[in-house]
Amino acid sequence: MTIQSIDLDRPGELVEGLYDAYVAACSDYPGPMISLPRFRRDVCTTRPGTRAEVWVVEADGKVAGGYGLALFDLDNTHAAWLFPLVVRPESRGRGLGTALFGHAVDRLRAHGRRLLLAETPATGVGARFARARGMTVGITEARRTLDLRTADWAALERMIPKVDGYSLERWVGPARPELLPDLATLMGGMNDAPRDADIEDENFSLDRVRDQEESIPDSGRTCYTTIARRDSDGAPAGFTRVYLNADRSDGWGSQADTTVLREHRGHRLGLLLKLSNLLWLREREPHLEQIITWNATSNAHMLAINEAMGFEFLDEWNECRLSL
Repeated sequence: MTIQSIDLDRPGELVEGLYDAYVAACSDYPGPMISLPRFRRDVCTTRPGTRAEVWVVEADGKVAGGYGLALFDLDNTHAAWLFPLVVRPESRGRGLGTALFGHAVDRLRAHGRRLLLAETPATGVGARFARARGMTVGITEARRTLDLRTADWAALERMIPKVDGYSLERWVGPARPELLPDLATLMGGMNDAPRDADIEDENFSLDRVRDQEESIPDSGRTCYTTIARRDSDGAPAGFTRVYLNADRSDGWGSQADTTVLREHRGHRLGLLLKLSNLLWLREREPHLEQIITWNATSNAHMLAINEAMGFEFLDEWNECRLSL
């Protein structure tokens, strides 16, 4: 068995092979499956702040399994993110997953890192695999969905709070260049979200945020974003964003980051942002059927907002950790 690196400058068909293995391994998971363009972008692309490594094993002329390793460069230079680590169902039981995991740990050591992070459903094969290899749970996250076909839209409209002193601004797709500094400031508010105790603040540099925005079309997605500004000085106060496939192929939207900066909290801006963005999304994208969102189970405030909006529990996932 040979574990080989994918040359990300000339990946050939190996990336598609690893994606096929990922889809086969995760086909039983509820919720949307990430697309191949997004897989290429998130797993197989080095970008500002993150270096990517991808390794695979071939058997019988196709990729039997592999993993992606994201090595952080702007912050958390002691850590790396493992996603995915997959083995095709028909190739399991031969020690391939164990070999791939051991190889990933060796790569972590080779880069001088001491913390490996990964994500898995809270129950099932992935959870058992992680425990058996010494990984422990850092954070538990719950996924919830909102069925747009049965949502009580009149009730949602009545829930929109009146917030004095702030105005909303919104756009579709990547942020315009002049918005990038404010977006970087707002994204910094996500550092207040629950996280592993050994993870430091993420550095949302202008280059990192610009690359993130410019890459949205490359990942096969578009997005709806709403931000709040303070009327007195135009200061950015909070934002929310929902992603969806650019080809509108699967009926899913993905609720991404929502945050309100500390000095602007206490005005119900979070609820205003999420409801306003959702109602606008429904108006513009009537084909959408469901929205999925992730939240740490310890994030009581955001969970309360989601539940008030009608999001229903789907499943739990664990962010697992291995300290070397």
